[in-house]
Amino acid sequence: MKSIGIVGCGAIGRALIAAVTSGQLAVRIAGVTSRTEKSARDFLGTFASPPPYMSLSELITAADLIVEAAGGAVVQSLAEQAFAAGKDLMVISVGALLEHPEIIKKSRQSGCRLYVPSGAIAGLDGIKSACVGAVSHVTMTTRKPPNGLEGAPYLVQNAISLVGLQEEKEVFSGTAREACRGFPANVNVSSWRGIGSGVAAVSLAGIGPDRTRIRIIAVPGLKRNCHDIEVEGEFGRLHVHIENVPSENPKTGKLTALSIIRSVQDVVDPVRIGT
Repeated sequence: MKSIGIVGCGAIGRALIAAVTSGQLAVRIAGVTSRTEKSARDFLGTFASPPPYMSLSELITAADLIVEAAGGAVVQSLAEQAFAAGKDLMVISVGALLEHPEIIKKSRQSGCRLYVPSGAIAGLDGIKSACVGAVSHVTMTTRKPPNGLEGAPYLVQNAISLVGLQEEKEVFSGTAREACRGFPANVNVSSWRGIGSGVAAVSLAGIGPDRTRIRIIAVPGLKRNCHDIEVEGEFGRLHVHIENVPSENPKTGKLTALSIIRSVQDVVDPVRIGT
């Protein structure tokens, strides 16, 4: 049975452990680690039969697949260590791949697999297929409640306040690369929910981070995070609309956790459905 090592102690790690415990996911959890041992042990203490705590080096040695769920700041170093050990890596903080494209290059050079789940974004299979041919544009429009955007670096740097907003307001328009830098997922603000991973995944599946256009709109009273992706090219036109329900951790959508579970399942399942 294939084993996974989980780096990070949050909603994704909890969802994976629950899926394995219930038998939904046919893998073995080799262990869990975090940047601080105390946070990892506190996290594991909430389970009746927790997997073991391990140091990062122990985890990489013990697991077949390393699952990153700890934020973009760890991705570069983690990829270097995992690939050096000949291990496959699943990256949840996809925005880090735009800042460190050498990770993708190293995966191809080493032969170690780099998995990038769809997360909260549906339709990546269609985008990948469409972009084999000629594509004129890929545009992603994200709508969030104002409190889901407050604290984003782009808003802080440009002195954009959403306090008391009464009507929807476009707060950003630019490339996917610019959006990932201005709205990263690893900002330490309790109300801020990063969008970087979804934006990065769309750009990597399609025409790249410098040609993919992003709009971000704050909508007062909105209860779900909504995304509209439009692709137009020689194949025709693709329009994907997504409304994500937040999970128990408001920074992580429910669909994101489900996507990670399914992505790990696909790693071990000989049958592959979809592009």
